[in-house]
Amino acid sequence: MGNLPRERLTPSYPFDRSGADYSGPVFVLSRKGRGAKLIKSYICLFICFTTRAIHLELVSDLSTDAYLLALKRFISRRGKPCQIFSDNGRNFVGLCNDFAQFLSSCSKDIVDYARSQNIEFSFIPPYSPHFGGLWEAGVKSCKYHLRRVVGGAHLTFEELTTVLTQIEAVLNSRPLAPLSSDPADYSPLSPGHFLIGRPLTAPVCEEDLTQEPIHRLTRYQRVEQLRQHFWTRWAKEYVSELQTRTKWRQNSAELSPDQLVLIKDSSLPPLKWQLGRVVRTINGSDGIARVADIRTSAGVLRRAYTKICPLVDNEHSWRET
Repeated sequence: MGNLPRERLTPSYPFDRSGADYSGPVFVLSRKGRGAKLIKSYICLFICFTTRAIHLELVSDLSTDAYLLALKRFISRRGKPCQIFSDNGRNFVGLCNDFAQFLSSCSKDIVDYARSQNIEFSFIPPYSPHFGGLWEAGVKSCKYHLRRVVGGAHLTFEELTTVLTQIEAVLNSRPLAPLSSDPADYSPLSPGHFLIGRPLTAPVCEEDLTQEPIHRLTRYQRVEQLRQHFWTRWAKEYVSELQTRTKWRQNSAELSPDQLVLIKDSSLPPLKWQLGRVVRTINGSDGIARVADIRTSAGVLRRAYTKICPLVDNEHSWRET
């Protein structure tokens, strides 16, 4: 495995160096009520190379104008980047991929516009999709569960935009590392800190709508139910990825006192993460610790290692795992 690109390690403000990719298609209603038609749309994703913050834009079609308008909205809210990376259309030669065809036919217009805005637009090498693993992972986090949560629900353009914005907040609330070395500090560092200087907070707590039948909900409540479903599914998937997926043949990792950890809890509302500091570990009869006491803002909890996900230590360098 090669070293991380220089752009991933250069300190800068959020989205100064970004990756762009498309996801979809998704289908939206042309209007509410009878006679509404389904229109094909796409999700444009921008991801920051240094902070891994995500920005989602819903676009109506695969055209140069639609992409440039999405790029203008992105610049207006996140600032103008100095460099944007993207897939190369030739990566998908022989495959029926709308985005590949879009890039092949419109890349010159996009590059010309970027050059006029003093933005360097770079393509990854042909036939090398693993060079874009950062934005591919962001697309996977959004698309994998969005399809399972939204499913066959038909939303208008405005409603789906609202769902995507809330999904963006969920993705940008994920903890990356301890915020400080203070044993009494339970706050993690998240992409939201780089965007607004503090954690992203959820709106006024809504009632739990995950178990409510769809036919009893208004359209506004349906959008809120989709957000709650997305949080439940994505949080479980993300927390699982934090844990090492190897056979337990040897004890290769051990929790240390005052280490900041994330505790699995599927009952938490959106944008809420239960974090704490390790107080002590408890050894079993074979001398191997599988349970730990964790000090949280609500008191000391005892959890098994299967419910504990250590975050990156301050003593370790920032690198991909």
